[in-house]
Amino acid sequence: MSQPRRLLLIFVKNPIKGKVKTRLARTMGENSALQIYEQLLAYTVNITKEVHTDRAVFYSDFVEENDIWPNEHYLKQVQQGADLGRRMENAFCWAFEQLYQQVVIIGSDCPELTTHIIHQAFDALATANVVIGPATDGGYYLLGLVKSIPELFINKAWSSPTVFNSTLADLHKLHKAYTLLPTLQDVDREEDLALLKQSTYQLKSL
Repeated sequence: MSQPRRLLLIFVKNPIKGKVKTRLARTMGENSALQIYEQLLAYTVNITKEVHTDRAVFYSDFVEENDIWPNEHYLKQVQQGADLGRRMENAFCWAFEQLYQQVVIIGSDCPELTTHIIHQAFDALATANVVIGPATDGGYYLLGLVKSIPELFINKAWSSPTVFNSTLADLHKLHKAYTLLPTLQDVDREEDLALLKQSTYQLKSL
């Protein structure tokens, strides 16, 4: 039996001072926030280049042709939509229009995410409609689908502690089978950096 067509979507922000890690910037300054985000991007490149699927980087504002994402290994697109939910939904729809059968989306904020966990997510989609990786802040660091589920992308307070539970409530209401991955730590605030100092996952600047 042939393996289903798989695509990894990677949502990133263009690394522009003052536009990334704004919550970190409030306490650490824009220069430090940008430096940390660039390290998170480099980490995400390192773990995703080993993922055995097609890969697509979706930029927040514009495609950067000559950056850390090699053109020969990553498709490049621009996110489309008024909020994060709409942008993710549009990215999934684009992927399914390209006839991919298993699609996983991640961001670039999670230094605890590994290549192995991403592979686990794709494997989970063999038996579940949805796979989701909860984050400690109440959101999620990964979402995988085998077909578009528009309800997952509306009526959410994005970047709030309610996103994960609200998403699970939708899945229960829709009677969709799902698999949960390990809960991981995102980096959004200075307190998150302090927690990561105590773990095996460390950014260079910590």
